[in-house]
Amino acid sequence: MGSLEVRSSSLSDQAYHRMRELILDRKISSGSTLLEGKLAEELGISRTPMREALGRLAGEGLLVRRDARSYSVRSVGTKEYFDAMRTRELLECEAIALAMGKIDEADLDRLDAEVDALNLGEHTETEHWHFDDRFHMFIAHASGNIVMPLLIQQLRDDARLFRLHSPLHRQKENHHEHREIIRALRNKDVEGARGAVRAHLRSLQNDVQRAVMG
Repeated sequence: MGSLEVRSSSLSDQAYHRMRELILDRKISSGSTLLEGKLAEELGISRTPMREALGRLAGEGLLVRRDARSYSVRSVGTKEYFDAMRTRELLECEAIALAMGKIDEADLDRLDAEVDALNLGEHTETEHWHFDDRFHMFIAHASGNIVMPLLIQQLRDDARLFRLHSPLHRQKENHHEHREIIRALRNKDVEGARGAVRAHLRSLQNDVQRAVMG
C-alpha cells in the first residue's frame, strides 16, 4: 500500500470516529441530512475518505443513504427502541453471568469511584453516556465471549438514536442501579447480578414508557 493510500485510510478512520461521536452524542440529531461534500469541507479532508467513513457508518446502521452524495441519521422508533432494550436484557444478563469471577477487585473499585464521581456535581448528558458505555461494555468484554460485545454495542447504538432516551433526569436511579450491579459482582452472586442488570434495563424502559405515554 502506497503512502497516499495510508494517508487516505487514516483520514477515513478519523472522519469515521468523529462522525460516530457526533451522532451518538446527539450533536447531530436523528433524521438530519448529511452532505458528503459539506462534511468533507468542514473536516478539512477530501471527499474520498469522507465517503468511506459515511459508508462505514451506514453499514453499522447509524446512517441511511439518501442518494449518491448524501445520507441521513437513522431515526429509531418506539417499537425498535423497546425491542433493542429487551434484546439487551437477554444478552447483558448472560454477559454478567459469564463475567462473574473474572473481574478484579481493583476494576470494581474503579467502577465504584466512577459511579460516585458522576453522582457529584453537574455533568453533561455526554459525560453520562460515555460512562454508561464504559460500564456496560466493560462487563460485556469481561464475559470472554468475543461476539457478545459487538451485539451489545450495536443495540446500545440503536437505543441511543431514540430521541426520548436520556440519562439526565434519572441520575440518582442510575447511580443506585449501577452500584447494585457492582455489589453483586463483588459478592460473586450470579443470580443477584442478573437481577440487578434486568432491574436497571427495565427501569430505563419504564422511564421511556412514561415519557411516551405522557
